[in-house]
Amino acid sequence: MGMMSEFKEFAMKGNVVDMAVGIIIGAAFGKIVSSFVGDVIMPPLGVLIGGVDFTNLSFILKEAAGDAAAVTINYGKFVQTVFDFTIVAFAIFMAIKAMNSLKKKEEAAPAAPPAPTKEELLLTEIRDLLKQKA
Repeated sequence: MGMMSEFKEFAMKGNVVDMAVGIIIGAAFGKIVSSFVGDVIMPPLGVLIGGVDFTNLSFILKEAAGDAAAVTINYGKFVQTVFDFTIVAFAIFMAIKAMNSLKKKEEAAPAAPPAPTKEELLLTEIRDLLKQKA
């Protein structure tokens, strides 16, 4: 088996394709959540804590001198990333929780048992007749 045919067989397996779709959707979902956090959640939160913009928070280790830029620790960006992660994790938790509850509803409603077959009915009648004779 040639390398190309092995690769084609590997790439076309259902798990690989499902994983690729999941990664693409996850990346798009990440952009939506980042926009939600940055554009909807953080501005009111910044107003509540006194108009602080988290992304601009930093410690200056060394001031800018001439052509050299200032050396800073941008902890505000880190805080923003932590908020992004927390909201993404919560959104994924809620989505999985909703899917699990849907699964439980499907499992909770078992299908009605099938009607007895003709053979079972006949055997039941024979059993009942034998009980009456004894």
